[in-house]
Amino acid sequence: MAADWLGSQVSINCGPTLGVYQGEVSSVDQASQTISLRQPFHNGVKCPVPEVTFSAMDIKELKVLDMATGSSYNNNNSSSISKTSVGQRVVTDITPSYSGHSSSQISRGSCVVNNTQASTSAPITILPRKGPQGSSGGRGSAQATPKKNGVKSGHVGGHMRLRDDECFGDGVDEGLDTDFDFEGNLALFDKAAVFSQIDGSDRHGNQRARPRSTPNEQTQSRYRHDENILEVKPVVYRQISVPAHGGKEYCTDSGLVVPSISYELHKQLVAVAEHYGLSLERRLEMTGVCASQMALTLLGGPNRLTPKNVHQRPTVALLCGPHVQGAQGISCGRHLANHDAEVILFLPNLVKMQESITSELALYDKTGGKQVATVKDLPVSPVDLVINCLDCHENPLLRDQPWYQAAASWANQNRAPVLSLDPPVGGQPQVVEAKWTLALGLPLPLAEGHGRVYLCDIGIPKHVFQEVGITYHSPFGCKFVIPLHSA
Repeated sequence: MAADWLGSQVSINCGPTLGVYQGEVSSVDQASQTISLRQPFHNGVKCPVPEVTFSAMDIKELKVLDMATGSSYNNNNSSSISKTSVGQRVVTDITPSYSGHSSSQISRGSCVVNNTQASTSAPITILPRKGPQGSSGGRGSAQATPKKNGVKSGHVGGHMRLRDDECFGDGVDEGLDTDFDFEGNLALFDKAAVFSQIDGSDRHGNQRARPRSTPNEQTQSRYRHDENILEVKPVVYRQISVPAHGGKEYCTDSGLVVPSISYELHKQLVAVAEHYGLSLERRLEMTGVCASQMALTLLGGPNRLTPKNVHQRPTVALLCGPHVQGAQGISCGRHLANHDAEVILFLPNLVKMQESITSELALYDKTGGKQVATVKDLPVSPVDLVINCLDCHENPLLRDQPWYQAAASWANQNRAPVLSLDPPVGGQPQVVEAKWTLALGLPLPLAEGHGRVYLCDIGIPKHVFQEVGITYHSPFGCKFVIPLHSA
């Protein structure tokens, strides 16, 4: 009976792993339970080998597409035949009665074919139930390795290939074949409306969402990153007012106005502060600390005064007179010497010195700093900084003294920058031209020849200012020395 099928066109479905083969039956071996196809097509693609042999255990479904001419079979044969009409095409299903393998020969239903006439020169195209056309062709050709010359193919299926097919099988959504319509979806996005809403929110201040409890409440606009959410009062830049204008005004870096005061009002302010306990010794100490901090900054600060730079200690020359301003300079020199600066103090020899001078000198001697009484002992080479404390508020006639003129001449010839400490005001020009000037408490109306003006805090309380008629709010902030600019 096997010879009756020779030459017939059949379609063999080996499952999703091996795919579907079509071809002409060339041999049927009932002993080995194999069937061979001549000029086979695998999933609609012609196979590179002339013949393929299948085992009965690999065949899931066998369909006869065209019977060979002259074949004889009837219903009493060992094979059952049925014909199913699909449109105008006839598909014949056959279930071979191979002994012992009926369990693996289950009909999966008819496959639709495009050609009803068998042809050995063209493939039989099968329309798959799911997935894109030819999706399993690449895998079938790679996974099934048919044998030439009728050699048995063996168990090509295998467990591992079944697992691969479960992951990469034909059950793929047909929507994957359709390209995503970027232009169509982009047309659904109204960019103009969205960007106009964003611009209106960020640039012009979009209104916040109203609270549910108060729907009619006036909403607040959104705040920028540099705006404060708390309502603050307008900044008042004139926070200091004096009863008698000193003739000049200054302003700080933050814009606060600092008016100048006359020397008479300054003396009255100092007297009231001393009455409440701010003695001369406290003022000298505070002035010395502030002046030394400013001097250390002018000398280079941490870039100059470091343990790795001990071979380049800055040299400071202090020119002091026998008065309170001179005592302030000596206090400044003591703090500079404590910070590893090389200090040279010039103070003329006088028969009688003020008590503040003698007490400051006693402390200065303990620092190991140098003290000279004549200009000849001052350095000939330029120093790093000259601090001028030669002038006095009460006695302008000191400028006529020989020691004063000699010290002023040395300072002008040394070519070192000069810091003037609490200089007096008057109609006379400055003998020593200063690059910086440090005022105490509130500035005096200084002339233009005093260089850049700085103001230091000497610790006078706010209510002391009020007792002399000055409305005062500290302009120092977090500092004790601040720069002043001409308003």
